[in-house]
Amino acid sequence: MWPTRPGETVGAVRAVVLIALGTALMALSAKVNLPLPYVPMTLQTLVVLMIGAAYGWRLGSATMVAYLAEGALGAPVFAGPVGGIAPLLGPTAGYLFGFIAAAFVTGWLAERGWDRSVMRLFAAMAVGHILILAAGFSWLAFGLGLGVAKAWQVGIMPFVAASLVKNALGATLMPAARRLIERRR
Repeated sequence: MWPTRPGETVGAVRAVVLIALGTALMALSAKVNLPLPYVPMTLQTLVVLMIGAAYGWRLGSATMVAYLAEGALGAPVFAGPVGGIAPLLGPTAGYLFGFIAAAFVTGWLAERGWDRSVMRLFAAMAVGHILILAAGFSWLAFGLGLGVAKAWQVGIMPFVAASLVKNALGATLMPAARRLIERRR
């Protein structure tokens, strides 16, 4: 996403700036939330997948690790004015850790050209959403002991339609952002 000149290597300063920008976007997206009984609905999954697609698998997943580390250290970056270890052990834990896998896979697919077509990017983001939802579902069902039926009811069903909308939005916005950046070069 950050323009580079041919032959220029990716520097540490560039990576730090992009990670800081990514974690700031993650924190902002967490504040746009709809409180639900166990897990709030936020814009975070959209931002995770867009970061993965824009940054690639290495920097995208590193950004998610940095985001979780900021929260674990107490910065109020999670949904609501929340930071600390509790969200990483409570009902949201599976989803939060699923962000790393989603950014990794979406970034990996984007690096292989899946970000050049709206339909393929939609599919790549769908895989990312499935990973986030699967991690969240697994944690709710087995980590917290809610059971499969209850975890499905509170951890998957409320998020299916929103995930499809976020995929469509992300798959449409990413090519538009790329065109804008390419015009400025």
